[in-house]
Amino acid sequence: MNNVKDLNKWANAHSYFTLDLLRIALGVFLFVKGVKFITNIQYLVELISPIDKIGGGMFLVHYITPAHMIGGIMIAFGLLTRWAIIAQLPILMGAILVNFMGEMHTENLFLALGILAICLFFLVYGSGKHSADYYFKMSQ
Repeated sequence: MNNVKDLNKWANAHSYFTLDLLRIALGVFLFVKGVKFITNIQYLVELISPIDKIGGGMFLVHYITPAHMIGGIMIAFGLLTRWAIIAQLPILMGAILVNFMGEMHTENLFLALGILAICLFFLVYGSGKHSADYYFKMSQ
């Protein structure tokens, strides 16, 4: 628990508005990706078809879309950012794995790697000063 508090203190001391804009952009991107998946379920089913051989295809369809939409909103507002990112990590690792198990789409692979790197950064950095977490913490 002290590690998280130390990370939050460090992040709040080194908070920059551009990092908050990057967090908001990440949240909006994940939300839009979730909306894209929910409006075109067949596209999502085709994307996860290489992993579907393992099993749990319908579970994945019903996990990916809400996790992107709800997690994207939470990340954009900075509400429970680390928890929302932890929910995104299996999806992003699966997106990378799909490219190696099925047909290789380099643009999707680089996009997934970039989003994974940004998520890992915010997993360590936290939500920053311009977030709902910081607001609620200061209003206590």
